[in-house]
Amino acid sequence: MTEPFTQADDARKELIAADHAEGRLDVWLAAELEGEFSRNRVKALIEQGAVEVNGATITEPKRKIRPGDTVTIVLPEPEDPEPQGEDIPLEVLYEDDDLIVISKPAGLVVHPGAGNWTGTLVNALIHHCGDSLSGIGGVRRPGIVHRLDKETSGVMVVAKNDLAHRHLADQFADHGRTGPLERAYQAVVWGRPRNLHGTIDAPLGRAHDRTRRAVKRHEGGDAREAITHYEVMERYGENPDATCLASLVECRLETGRTHQIRVHMAHIGHPLIGDPEYGGSYRTKANRLPEPARTIVNTLHRQALHAYLLAFEHPATGEVMHFEAPIPEDMETILEALRSL
Repeated sequence: MTEPFTQADDARKELIAADHAEGRLDVWLAAELEGEFSRNRVKALIEQGAVEVNGATITEPKRKIRPGDTVTIVLPEPEDPEPQGEDIPLEVLYEDDDLIVISKPAGLVVHPGAGNWTGTLVNALIHHCGDSLSGIGGVRRPGIVHRLDKETSGVMVVAKNDLAHRHLADQFADHGRTGPLERAYQAVVWGRPRNLHGTIDAPLGRAHDRTRRAVKRHEGGDAREAITHYEVMERYGENPDATCLASLVECRLETGRTHQIRVHMAHIGHPLIGDPEYGGSYRTKANRLPEPARTIVNTLHRQALHAYLLAFEHPATGEVMHFEAPIPEDMETILEALRSL
């Protein structure tokens, strides 16, 4: 077992191949570094001339390792990020040398992309974290391991270094099936699901519009498993036939697909209030609300979805950490209006 390899080690580590060592250099080195770097990252470092074997620089990843070889790896200085840091206010819930936990507001895009090359969470984190970002894949940037839609608010964790990035990414890939990862959301939906709690198991894939997702009949092609567990927490405007105008629903993810909660709740006939993509046909339901609830709902310009809870294992200490973010003001205003019905 090797000590974690970070820039704080003066970016240099020397390893001695054991008596039973064999196989490709990149495979052996990735295993020796205990998952701190992916094999692709190790391969890239070798090709960049950052690895020596017995004092000679090796640029061929498939070079065979031999018992007794002395392998030295030198991390290059992290490159400056392509996105530039921007002084965008952040609500920081927790921060240390390995990660940062923030409460993302609605309206903030997570990652730069087409139409949003600036003003994103990544730009804000580069500015906020500064030199505490030791490099993800050799670039001084934050490690995004999960995302929230632009108009979804709530708790997010972001890695500051390769080791934290890989550990957190593995937890999110496992979806909490074997570890402590936990993700819970609050959603305000139209109507009330027939069952007060249940599971939506419906594969998701691309719709005709590449930015949208849709429920698919079977997995396959671009369709991937998607499972959402829900529980109705509050009901508003109940009728004698047990139907109601709207509900507050807690959703917990067993998988983490793009737009998963939004698509799944629309699939069972209860889209999120304010969702322009998957609940647009339900907007006229607001006309059934008395004032001021009608006006408040009509002026909500985003889906009523908030990631209020996140739990995970700290990648360095092993401690299970829990974070909660209170429901934001715009959603709380809607809830207060609906509770008065």
